[in-house]
Amino acid sequence: MQNDQPAPQTIDEYIASFPDDVQQILQQIRQTIREAAPDAQEAISYQMPTFKLHGRSVVHFGAFKKHIGFYPAPVGLEAFKDELAPYASSKGAVQFPLNQPIPFDLISKITAFRVQQNLQEAEAKRNQRRSRY
Repeated sequence: MQNDQPAPQTIDEYIASFPDDVQQILQQIRQTIREAAPDAQEAISYQMPTFKLHGRSVVHFGAFKKHIGFYPAPVGLEAFKDELAPYASSKGAVQFPLNQPIPFDLISKITAFRVQQNLQEAEAKRNQRRSRY
């Protein structure tokens, strides 16, 4: 995304702000996430494409000069630490270099894991509310 552009309001605006080759990767990541999280809603959060379910973030992603950042929360990274070992990562993010194939299958698996986690947390919250009454 160019620094002189206003913050994107939609994922389409976000993706459109990048060169064509990066746009193709971002669209494929978006589609991969949609397939793994069909009930999630698209949003922009932290100025990045975000998918939310039950009002909570499932995953974020973003493009940078030399990599794609993927943000599935620390628990999403921990659950797949062996498969993510080849990539630079931090507590809540992993970097997929643009000069290497993007692991779409892994993005799909991590997203599906985060969906299940989100649904379990939502159910636990509902049960907790019910038990108060």
